[in-house]
Amino acid sequence: MELLNVKQIEKYYGSKSSLTKAIDDISFTVDKGEFVAIMGASGSGKTTLLNCISTIDRVTAGHIYLEGKDITTLKGKALNKFRREKLGFIFQDFNLLDTLTAYENIALALSIQKKRSGDPDTRIKAVAAQLGITEVLNKYPYQMSGGEKQRVASARAIITGPQLVLADEPTGALDSKSAKMLLERFNFLNRELDATIMMVTHDSFSASYASRVLFIKDGRIFNEIARGGDSRKEFFNKIIDVITLLGGDASDAL
Repeated sequence: MELLNVKQIEKYYGSKSSLTKAIDDISFTVDKGEFVAIMGASGSGKTTLLNCISTIDRVTAGHIYLEGKDITTLKGKALNKFRREKLGFIFQDFNLLDTLTAYENIALALSIQKKRSGDPDTRIKAVAAQLGITEVLNKYPYQMSGGEKQRVASARAIITGPQLVLADEPTGALDSKSAKMLLERFNFLNRELDATIMMVTHDSFSASYASRVLFIKDGRIFNEIARGGDSRKEFFNKIIDVITLLGGDASDAL
């Protein structure tokens, strides 16, 4: 079932005398329960694309539909309500509040959304168990590893039951072991909880956990590949092949 429909969007920055076209006529759809990675060189437009979908940036032209609703027309309170109720955000630098424990950081998302359904304590402990962070719930961010902080941030993003989870370089600040653990949790959320995830990443290893990869070049979709029945290793090799076509090589930070 189609969840997201990005339709002929364009995004320009600058003034009339000096215009930069960050996104050039991009269209694609994402089904409910998909895990989609977006890759591309620095300056290709991949983060701008994610920012437009998240409504952080406004498109210059085109439309973005979530559950059939045109989100490019939302403003003011309606826009804030949409972000609060429909989206979950995971950032590279965690964005946790240092003065709150992991438990309190996760609970804050529920209190902001003013959700009344179910016992919040039960929900927080359940999502903590799913992400393997039960033991750090009473710790403050300075007492946690980078991987633990990112999993707390992930718990905060999904606790409200968003329609779409948007992750911007979520493994960028993590060591390889923590990154692998986070990505395996993403797979669990996607497979077991039917979470729809869109992840911007420069890392082929991270992208290989997704079910589909969109490659962005010069603000346009250059290619896309779906994992299908491939193993993660086979999919990783296909991702490397496309990166080579993009003009990089396997060691490039795409």
